[in-house]
Amino acid sequence: MTTTLHTPPVSTSGDKADARVVRRRLGPGRRIRFAFWIGPALALALWAVGSASGVIKPAILSAPWDVVIAFEDQWVNHDLLGNILSSLERSLIGLSIGVVTGAVLAVFSGLSRAGESLIDGPIQIKRSVPTLALIPLFIAWFGIGHEMKIITIALISMVPIYIHTHNGLRGIDGRYAELAETIGISRGEFVRHVVLPGALPGFLLGMRFAVTSSLLGLVVVEQYNAVAGIGHMITLAEQYGQTDVIVVGLVIYGVFGYCADSAVRLIARRVLSWRQTLEG
Repeated sequence: MTTTLHTPPVSTSGDKADARVVRRRLGPGRRIRFAFWIGPALALALWAVGSASGVIKPAILSAPWDVVIAFEDQWVNHDLLGNILSSLERSLIGLSIGVVTGAVLAVFSGLSRAGESLIDGPIQIKRSVPTLALIPLFIAWFGIGHEMKIITIALISMVPIYIHTHNGLRGIDGRYAELAETIGISRGEFVRHVVLPGALPGFLLGMRFAVTSSLLGLVVVEQYNAVAGIGHMITLAEQYGQTDVIVVGLVIYGVFGYCADSAVRLIARRVLSWRQTLEG
């Protein structure tokens, strides 16, 4: 009599479960809803507790409730909305010019040796010279009006866009170029379907730096002869010793920056959903 041994089927469900456990243990874990706002809410709570307990003195930092009252007063009696819109206009125009310029220069420099020899050197020199240190020259060249402020913000925004997009272009795996040559696609198709999507993570990372840099430039340039804007409001408040109004302006700048950065991160997560990363 012949005995047939039946090997039980090997179940892979346990292996898959173990893999999921390892991923949760080694990676960041499950996504937390409204995670962007947990840190700011905690900081606001600490600020309120410190002000209520007297640890944070009003002369050092106004209490949150005093800032809310000052915000309402500025909104009703001092055209806070007009100042916000003026600051947003300067920031958006300067940021747009800087992003477009930085991306175009990065593409020319990243895809051409001749372009790199002409463009990369001056950009690196500009990178080592703080844009804010050039404001006296910009005032002499463009005056102290609207143009100087926009040009300053544009230059500050351009550098991170160029640096990270250029790095993204040059960091694309060379095997893609070999594969493109093998299958015989044109250079235009290669750039459109391989190079630009491959550089997109670097561009979006540069966008995060550019957004915060544009707000940094906005804070400074609005101290120069501005007749409207959040910086103008802060300058007037400084002259009259209104600490609560100064904090109102700083909070608005912070909210602008945080919301803009969160928007860029959300766009990056949607656009780059094809990447297998720890965040995903």
